Amino acid sequence: MKTKTTKMPTPTRREVLNYTGAAALSMPFVNRTWAQTVEINMLAWFGHGEPDVVGEYEAANNVKFKPKYYAGGDNMLALIAQSPPGTYDIILSDGEFVQQLNAAGHIQELNAADYNFDDMLHEDFKQFPGHWADSKLHSVMVRCGHLGVSYNKNAMTAEEASSYSCFWKEDIKGKVGHFDWHLPTLGMISLKDGNGAGLWDLDDAKWSKVQETTLSLRPQVGGFFDYGGTFNSLKNGEMQAMVGIGDWITGVLEKDGAPVASVVPKEGGIQWTESYCIGKGTDKTEEVKKFIQHMLTPEGQVKSAQMAAYPGFAITKGGRAKLIEVDKKEAERTGQIDGMPNDPITLIKEGRIHYRDIPKQQSLEDWNDFWSEYKNA
Repeated sequence: MKTKTTKMPTPTRREVLNYTGAAALSMPFVNRTWAQTVEINMLAWFGHGEPDVVGEYEAANNVKFKPKYYAGGDNMLALIAQSPPGTYDIILSDGEFVQQLNAAGHIQELNAADYNFDDMLHEDFKQFPGHWADSKLHSVMVRCGHLGVSYNKNAMTAEEASSYSCFWKEDIKGKVGHFDWHLPTLGMISLKDGNGAGLWDLDDAKWSKVQETTLSLRPQVGGFFDYGGTFNSLKNGEMQAMVGIGDWITGVLEKDGAPVASVVPKEGGIQWTESYCIGKGTDKTEEVKKFIQHMLTPEGQVKSAQMAAYPGFAITKGGRAKLIEVDKKEAERTGQIDGMPNDPITLIKEGRIHYRDIPKQQSLEDWNDFWSEYKNA
């Protein structure tokens, strides 16, 4: 992509002499502040290209991110499929969709030696499912979060919220909302049905049961919402419980004083995982690689964890230590301190967290078709 070039005035001889001395007369005059700003086209969830995350990095590295935002991996795939190669320099992908980006030829192979995997908080993060194919790396995990029961504390207790069954409570009928994306909700219903670690690998009988259980929830539902609608309906109390989300929504509201919270219930929770890929066809590979490396530094991890649009977990040891140092209140709120009962790494090790994935025995279209049927029921 061409960027606008502004013609700068030629410095006078006196200005050159004052800057470098007489010897500079035989050298070209260079001022780094005149260097052209590099524009980096980003495809991501909302928030990743905003000033609170990238502003300082842009100023320090003379780059400017131009984000295009999406919600849901299906939408991300559709946007890329409709765009010529090289449209996006950097792509933030949900972890479970990396393999599809790779199979379609939309992303580059990465050099694992360029990234500090030894600093990852959990062994799974070093070889995250779907990020590698034939021992080749195609994406780098930068943050994650957990999905479970999100609720208004005036409508139910933490004990009630400790099971997905709370969504069927009679006194919140018509006040249960959905984040409008099939994967999170159907994954949660699969956990409620007792499918555990096999929640994405459903045979015909289990898939039919998930559909039946989901349809039984429909009378409780007051709406299906995008990011903004989910946020606002919980904030104003229109919805008393929300299916398909977690602290990435309620955390923002909770920090502003709203009586909402998210918990990982006894049936288990789901991890969303966000990872950076380098777009195939970009001419800014080095600039993008440098930015991904930055997001794995302690400073980058803190920016990510504190993201104004929606919070997430630090995934590196250095990032967690830095978050505790500069924002212990947020580290405590999210359990990102060793030994806390809701420590996200401990929950993973205990088997209570399952990585979000795509269906194994059905297609994404099958799940999306049922989701449309459910919404119109």
